[in-house]
Amino acid sequence: MSQTIVIFGASGDLTRRKLIPALYELERKGRLPNQTRIVGFSRTQYSDDAWREYLAGTTQQFVGPKFNRARWEEFAKNLFYRRGDITSAESFEALDTALRELEGDQPGLRVYYLATAPEHYETAARHLGQAGMTVEQGAPRRIVVEKPFGTNLASARKLNAVLHEAFQEHQIFRIDHYLGKETVQNLLILRFANSIFEPIWNRNYIDHVQITAAEAGGIGTRGGYYDSAGVVRDMFQNHLLQLLTLMAMEAPARFDAEFIRDEKVKVLRAITPMHPNEVAEATVRGQYRKYRDEPNVRPHSTTATFGAIRLYVENWRWKGVPFYLRSGKAMECDTTQIVIQFQLPPHMMFASGPRSVKEANRMVIQIQPAEGVQLHFHTKVPDAGMQLRLTDLSFQFRQKFSDDMPDAYQRLLLDIMHGDASLFTRSDEVELAWSIVDPIIETWEAGQPPLALYEAGEWGPPICEQWMEAQGRRWFNVCPALP
Repeated sequence: MSQTIVIFGASGDLTRRKLIPALYELERKGRLPNQTRIVGFSRTQYSDDAWREYLAGTTQQFVGPKFNRARWEEFAKNLFYRRGDITSAESFEALDTALRELEGDQPGLRVYYLATAPEHYETAARHLGQAGMTVEQGAPRRIVVEKPFGTNLASARKLNAVLHEAFQEHQIFRIDHYLGKETVQNLLILRFANSIFEPIWNRNYIDHVQITAAEAGGIGTRGGYYDSAGVVRDMFQNHLLQLLTLMAMEAPARFDAEFIRDEKVKVLRAITPMHPNEVAEATVRGQYRKYRDEPNVRPHSTTATFGAIRLYVENWRWKGVPFYLRSGKAMECDTTQIVIQFQLPPHMMFASGPRSVKEANRMVIQIQPAEGVQLHFHTKVPDAGMQLRLTDLSFQFRQKFSDDMPDAYQRLLLDIMHGDASLFTRSDEVELAWSIVDPIIETWEAGQPPLALYEAGEWGPPICEQWMEAQGRRWFNVCPALP
């Protein structure tokens, strides 16, 4: 089947940095169907050739040494550009006419990718519906919506309602690029394709779980967006809660999109949203000291650039096991990692053995940048009596697989073309996630708990370490060693 990928916001940053390089790489690897057309739509004035030449330079920049000019020229023959205004119904009618001309007698799949500012999502969906461009008559129609999907539960529900006026749920792909990362997908393999882990993946053996997404850089040029969003909207509602669901979900009956998403939804339903008086005790919010000096940030901003949240999954498997979610800007290093902290053995016969859960076995799953898995366990120190030391078994993707790790967008774009929604969020999943974080955002914006400052290059505010120590636990503050 032939296919047409329409990119709204074709002159934007996402298109040049991620989408076109990913599509070029898929073509280079021979994974795109022969009859694939890519049509850009934006207000910027481009001819087909001008857009192709502009993208040649940006794609070479982001693909690097793998870029081949001759291969690009073949790929670029299927790149087209149509100028239009996303707020104009007439532009969508003209676009539909242009697409029909390009498709000729080979109509097939159409993917509408909204690589625009979020305020245009509803407008684009309405115009697509009004123009009759969403109707499936033997030719699938799909829409891709980038994050942020709303700014709270009410806005997410409204956006879902608008999308459902024009599209059916199976046509909607809400994209979270974290779920396209190889190590995130490998969580399902790690848990459900290996018999050695699942028997101990529960409250009987696991003391707690830490999920950290740290970024060494500050907000850079994103001050206008970030100062109104903050760390919870930017990272917790989507990325971190998605990782939590994959860690905590039950095994689906089979590897099927709806079965997988059903199990993820069950996890979110098992998390009871906090009351405001619980938020101050179960969360930490912070801001790096020079945040207010960043461009487009309010001089007296109280927006959190760091957050730590303790959640409980109230079901049979996880009752009483805290899940600690942590994310921040201007931290010590770039890392996204999951730490499964196991409990102590029921009886420790060795005098030098671990005496607190801080020293017990743990598994560390590195999502990025040093993708891999480490298992920390105790061994005897040679020639030192019965002294014990925590050591590790380490697996790193880049050492075992010679090819470069593919960009997440490559996998996600392929899944969209194939109609596989396993790694995309469903409407009820999005709304449940917002229902969990909304009370936290509202309480933080009301000034509780107090905003704690931290220096750039630290693991967040010192009070966060004290908060964890008061619970008898310790953050795993280790930057990954790159291979």
